[in-house]
Amino acid sequence: MPSYTVTVATGSQWFAGTDDYIYLSLVGSAGCSEKHLLDKPFYNDFERGAVDSYNVVVDDELGDIQLIRIEKRKYWLHDDWYLKYITLKTPCGDYIEFPCYRWISGESETVLRDGRAKLACDDQIHILKQHRRKELETRQKEYRWMEWNPGFPLSIDAKCHKDLPRDIQFDSEKGIDFVLNYSKAMENLFINRFMHMFQSSWSDFADFEKIFLRISNTISEQVMNHWQEDSMFGYQFLNGCNPVLIQRCMKLPENLPVTTEMVECSLERQLTLEQEVELGNIFIVDFKLLDGIDVNKTDPCTLQFLAAPICLLYKNLANKIVPIAIQLNQVPGDENPIFLPSDAKYDWLLAKIWVRSSDFHIHQTITHLLRTHLVSEVFGIALYRQLPAVHPIFKLLVAHVRFTVAINTKAREQLICKYGLFDKANATGGGGHVQMVQKSMQDLTYSSLCFPEAIKARGMDNTEDIPYYFYRDDGLLVWEAIRAFTAEVVDIYYESDWVVEGDQELQDFVKDVYVYGMRGKKASGFPESIKTKEKLSEYLTVVIFTASAQHAAVNFGQYDWYSWIPNAPPTMRAPPPKVKGVVTIEQIVDMLPDRGRSCWHLGAVWALSQFQDNESLAVAVLGWREGLHWPPVALLPRVQARRRECCLGPGHMPTTARTTPPPPRPPAPLHVLIALHPAAGH
Repeated sequence: MPSYTVTVATGSQWFAGTDDYIYLSLVGSAGCSEKHLLDKPFYNDFERGAVDSYNVVVDDELGDIQLIRIEKRKYWLHDDWYLKYITLKTPCGDYIEFPCYRWISGESETVLRDGRAKLACDDQIHILKQHRRKELETRQKEYRWMEWNPGFPLSIDAKCHKDLPRDIQFDSEKGIDFVLNYSKAMENLFINRFMHMFQSSWSDFADFEKIFLRISNTISEQVMNHWQEDSMFGYQFLNGCNPVLIQRCMKLPENLPVTTEMVECSLERQLTLEQEVELGNIFIVDFKLLDGIDVNKTDPCTLQFLAAPICLLYKNLANKIVPIAIQLNQVPGDENPIFLPSDAKYDWLLAKIWVRSSDFHIHQTITHLLRTHLVSEVFGIALYRQLPAVHPIFKLLVAHVRFTVAINTKAREQLICKYGLFDKANATGGGGHVQMVQKSMQDLTYSSLCFPEAIKARGMDNTEDIPYYFYRDDGLLVWEAIRAFTAEVVDIYYESDWVVEGDQELQDFVKDVYVYGMRGKKASGFPESIKTKEKLSEYLTVVIFTASAQHAAVNFGQYDWYSWIPNAPPTMRAPPPKVKGVVTIEQIVDMLPDRGRSCWHLGAVWALSQFQDNESLAVAVLGWREGLHWPPVALLPRVQARRRECCLGPGHMPTTARTTPPPPRPPAPLHVLIALHPAAGH
């Protein structure tokens, strides 16, 4: 009688094991076996982390095994079970693996097929086609679209984390509880005594050190020591937390009436401002998105204020980017002066602080929340709805979006909701952040997520003209590594463009993203369908890069750059100055966040910069590209930050090229792809 060896692997997360009865039956091309109870005498089966083996003897030849049916029946109380995989050794000695990697709840039947990736056109057997269709029908009932706020990309239909499908929940909800994490941050930072001191101002800049020095690092200390310098101010637009706004100025904006006479003391080449623009030496950061955004009014005892600055920057003879003019609101006029480096010290310092505060708001709500978290959630939901687990594209992408939906749901539950934690310390809380996302949706285009195109669109692609832009340099290398890898995967499973166009599951996935995620807006440039292998490779690169490299680059350095409060104030408690020559150091300190909001801000950026215990840092050997820094710093923010330090130049850190020597060149081509989930660090 044919005998099969069945090996069952139970997950290692908490409560993954079960005491319920587990039955197995085999479905083959020649017949189906009876149900077999998987049980060994005097042995506790299916414990957490266990790998158990059983002999299953069948009466007749089953032929090629196509499916495995798992039934779970109650022993005493319903006991959920996380099944990783089942490996089957056939009578011929062949091994077949049936991956599961999901929770089995209640008294239910789960049907598994072998783990080989297949397109729909590769499945010619009716029972496999039926399994594929039923899996998607079930998923589409579980993963439903919902509009959280008008104008937002659609999100998962779940009011809280526990409403999510079990398979995409975090193993421990405590790990992503924002209230708990913030409280833990306060404790770790030893700032509990300050966190309720709202409306209580700091005495001076040095007073901020009371909540800073307990947990500091090399980057944050450098920021504290050099934040007032123009070179540090300009450097952050290239390699800080928000290196995506700066662009080459092709023409001076009409609403910034700056002249050569105003800035001639900053122009080192003895040229006019217009000539410097023509030579490509002038850059601009325009915060017009903040114009008209409602300010946070959730605390009637504290008035909070926003600005919508325009900042003009200059590449000097040392190839450093420095600010040369700042206008704090969009409409020019007598009460909206242009601040200059030649102004009084505190006038110029306050203008730069307003810009840094505005940059913080754009970073948190648009660069981080919208353009990584919410976009990745769209990809994730569409993936689960339209691609079965056996599809090669599902296998490729699922690790990158696994926890995205869960962390976003928790954020909507606790962080960015009405009266959420975001309202406590941020001037854009209380609804302003919602308005920002709604306004920014018109700029959320497919091309803006294609890293090389986004860099080129801002005129920041010339490496010789704009050195020290490590976000660009490493990002392009990582983008190319991912693109080359996805191209190889596409080549394996798609013989021609016709096969891509004919893959209906793939087309449904792309259409779901366009119709629901981007709300069917043609102006977004998101494709409604994909017809070539090249475009498919690019699309997959966008998904992976956004969820991994881009998120890591703009998230994990937050404590490094934002922990020194004056460098990134989350709110300002007085309006922008309307005249020059009246600002004092005392006024600046009074404008900055009070003690309570400073502590909430510090706890937030500390918590957001941490890694989850179950975060996946998967380093896959995929191919090497000439010049790729080791490790690839666009994906490892701590290393990226370290490299930033090393290139600040005299007076900051030694100008070394690397902190550690590079490894020897591998004998065979290698790339490095590091997958960091957006959920990690929250």
